[in-house]
Amino acid sequence: MDDLFAARSQMALSLGFHIIFACIGMVMPFFMATSHYKYLKTKDTVYMDLTKAWSKGVAIFFATGAVSGTMLSFELGLLWPEFMLHAGPIFGMPFSLEGTAFFIEAIALGFFLYGWGRFNPWFHWFTGVIVGLSGLASGILVVAANGWMNSPSGFDYVNGEFLNIDPIAAMFNEAWFTQALHMTLAAFVATGFAVAGIHAYLLMKGENKAFHQKAFTIALIFGAVAAVLQPISGDISAKDIAVRQPAKLAAMEAHYHTEEAADLIIGGIPDEEAKEVNYAIKIPGALSFLAHGDFDAEVIGLDQFPEEHHPPVTVTHFAFQIMVGLGMILVGLSLLYFFSLWKKKNWLAQPWFLWLFALATPLGFIAVEAGWTVTEVGRQPWIIYEIMLTKDAVTPMPGISYSFYIFTAIYLSLTAIVGFLLVRQIKAVSQKPTLTPSTSSDS
Repeated sequence: MDDLFAARSQMALSLGFHIIFACIGMVMPFFMATSHYKYLKTKDTVYMDLTKAWSKGVAIFFATGAVSGTMLSFELGLLWPEFMLHAGPIFGMPFSLEGTAFFIEAIALGFFLYGWGRFNPWFHWFTGVIVGLSGLASGILVVAANGWMNSPSGFDYVNGEFLNIDPIAAMFNEAWFTQALHMTLAAFVATGFAVAGIHAYLLMKGENKAFHQKAFTIALIFGAVAAVLQPISGDISAKDIAVRQPAKLAAMEAHYHTEEAADLIIGGIPDEEAKEVNYAIKIPGALSFLAHGDFDAEVIGLDQFPEEHHPPVTVTHFAFQIMVGLGMILVGLSLLYFFSLWKKKNWLAQPWFLWLFALATPLGFIAVEAGWTVTEVGRQPWIIYEIMLTKDAVTPMPGISYSFYIFTAIYLSLTAIVGFLLVRQIKAVSQKPTLTPSTSSDS
């Protein structure tokens, strides 16, 4: 394993783990705050038990996300010193603001966890809302920094030097909004369906039904609304990428040749040597419409770029197909759920309905991983799009493969610990009719 491949593998591994923890850390506080709000309005102690149960999950993922995020910060300096030398002063602002949001989130979470019976009930609830809003702000700011790598702005690049730096323009680069919107909705979809799926499974076991029904409903409302909105966000992103990063769009669709009225390719296996896609379903003109809103518009293919600047087509194409395919399954499940509400069907008592959502538990996070793969692999071979190649940014330090092995062991250990804590927490809430007596002054 050479150092460049080891560095890229370590970064991919770290981001792959962190993005799961980060998504849950961004979204779970909103579930917690919603349940708390329902408790304050109805005085139903099941909602209080649910709030306390979810707050423990929020604490676990906050701590895990903080650890994995800190490791990522160190890795940026360790693995990509040339990138950080030039990029750090340009997009340092969103990272510093993200640190501020993280600081606020930590304080608010402390207030929420230890505030039962100590604060005014509505102020206590408000601290939970602040946990969610600050976590969401952290995620958006980090995505804005990543957006700069896809759409570098806020500087003049003259003879290899980065001059006239404008950090505000860098933070609000052309990619930040579409990426932040798509990522935020994805976090709500993935976490909503994962939490709902776990409670659907526990409902099938027949224990603590009132608790799990309320948990399922809150989580799925968030996840289903986000899932229905996500295709709109995807369409906005596709049109943006078609203009700003046409090579990435070409890799996503395995679109090798520039043409008008371009076909939309569904599935298929790219042949990178022959520059064609086998066994695919093709919809005439649909790619032109999705990219430019015109069935006859020209869509730029990979033939417009030097061969050495092509993204890895097979990986990007498969990841894109997986993301879209799983996303559409979750849209279908969302519509099924809304149909049950519309028709007032009590399908939460039906095993087939619960099985559908239990089996969907991991799909959102698989889609998130696939989508992040599209974003990162589709930008290659650039670390800063059309400015700096990834191979020119890697550290000259030898032995990166050993660092990759060590970080792999750390992340696997971290995952095992989090998994153990979550399983223990899930068993606790599934075995007890109520978690705590209604003794809080919030009542």
